[in-house]
Amino acid sequence: MRPKKTILCVDDNEQTLSVRKFLLETRGYRVYTATNGNEAITLFSSTQIDLVLTDLGLPQMDGNALIGHLKEISPEVPMILTSETVRAGERAHRADAFLAKGSCTPADLIERIRIMSARKRGPRKAAQPHPLEASQGSLIAQAS
Repeated sequence: MRPKKTILCVDDNEQTLSVRKFLLETRGYRVYTATNGNEAITLFSSTQIDLVLTDLGLPQMDGNALIGHLKEISPEVPMILTSETVRAGERAHRADAFLAKGSCTPADLIERIRIMSARKRGPRKAAQPHPLEASQGSLIAQAS
């Protein structure tokens, strides 16, 4: 059985957090939650996180600044930024993806998370030629 992917969800709205946590846990993800940037940085630093999903509008530190801090710790972890007030392209961000809360369905969110967490594993390694095939290739090259 494959180990579960671990997602860190950050939002200052606790109702949104609990809905997202339920949505993701029922699909097999392990979910940690934080309500502000400092909590998120502490969790991220002490836990193996596979993906971060954060809201832009956070108290003390906005989601974009949070992503900047987390990328300094672990740049390979995919990070998704969401916002109710800002639309994609209206503002520069450091996230790997941006989702507008009002126009993104739960199915869209799940699909984006699935794709982004698969991307974290990195590209598949190229198949190594079988030793016998490799030696036959060198014999053919020598014969020509």
